[in-house]
This record gives sequence, structure tokens and C-alpha cells, in this order.
Amino acid sequence: MLRVDHLRVEQGSFCLSDVSLTVSGGAYAVLMGRTGSGKTTLLESICGLRQVSAGSIWLGDDAIHSLSPGKRGIGLVPQDGALFPTMSVRDQIAFGPTVRNWKRKRIEEKVEMLADAMGIEHLLKRRPPGLSGGERQRIALARALAIEPHLLCLDEPLSALDEQTREEMCALLKSLQQKIGFTALHVTHSHSEAKRLGDCVLQMEALGAGGAT
Repeated sequence: MLRVDHLRVEQGSFCLSDVSLTVSGGAYAVLMGRTGSGKTTLLESICGLRQVSAGSIWLGDDAIHSLSPGKRGIGLVPQDGALFPTMSVRDQIAFGPTVRNWKRKRIEEKVEMLADAMGIEHLLKRRPPGLSGGERQRIALARALAIEPHLLCLDEPLSALDEQTREEMCALLKSLQQKIGFTALHVTHSHSEAKRLGDCVLQMEALGAGGAT
């Protein structure tokens, strides 16, 4: 379960103020709101990429708001995938488990399992240049899931995809979530994505004068 209690995040003249939310374990939550309402700032704060000035963030029984990003047990899928340009697809997926010192056999098994689930086995020797948007997002998703995260955070991962590819990715995300049972927080502007994926929908509102809640 993810719980955010009275979170405050200050970023220049912008401020997230008194933000609270709860996502049940195993649920796929969708976070919506107008541009500038602070959705990405909230997501990055949960992941540990932005410092919070007040409030707390919990995963299960553990307070994580003071932990470094790598110790929070969170997988992140950025909007553009943020793949490493010189790494093969196989090495991209293996990156998280490798830096966590997993045994080689376990890493290989995880890579093969996720590549099969994503339908990207044929891409394992490729590098990002020349891959399609859908292929890149499948790889980014596999990389995020490879560490067996307690929470999967997705920042508008389908926004740059064409309609058919977006529909395919929605189907894949829902299938994986049901199969693996991960908890997810998915930022989007798309009501169709929210309807298709969300077990619950959270709404952020801008308060004006550089604030949001």
C-alpha cells in the first residue's frame, strides 16, 4: 500500500501543499489533473527525485520519504523511457538487478521472463536507436519491473504513442498488473487510459498562485 500524508514540496515559486492519498496494495491508481497541477512533481517526490519539505510517504509499514531513490523499492517509467543509448536491451533490463547484486542466474531468468512477457525477445541484442516508441516503452517497463518493485510509477508513459500502440500498451499493462500483482501509480491526461487501466482515479487541483493540492 502507498500512503502519502500531508506532503509539501517546494520547487521555486511552485508549491505542492498538504497532499494526501492512499493506494491499496495491488491496485492500479491513475493520477490526473491539469497541466501545471503538480502531477509529475508528486510522482518524482514519491520516487525520491525531489526533496519534500513536510509530510511523509509510506510503502506498507515503511516510511520512505527520507530514503535514497534506490532504496525505496520503486520502479519508474518516465514519459520518454529514458533508455541508456549505448546499452543493449538485455543490459537495460538487467541494469537494476545487477546494481543490486543479484546472482547472475536470477538476473538472466528475470530478463528472459520479462522479455517474453513484453514480446521483445527479438530485441534483446538491439540498442535504443532505431526502435519504435512502443518498443522503447516496453523496454522501459521491463526495466522498471525487473527489480520487483513494491510500487510502479509511470509518468505519462503512453502520451507520445499512436492510438493503436497506446491501445496495445494499455492491454499489456493491465495484463501484467493482473499477472504480477504490482501496485501502480500512473500519471496521465487521458480519460480513456484512466477508464481502461484505473482501479481508482486520483485528481489533483491547482489552487492558483503557484500552488496545488
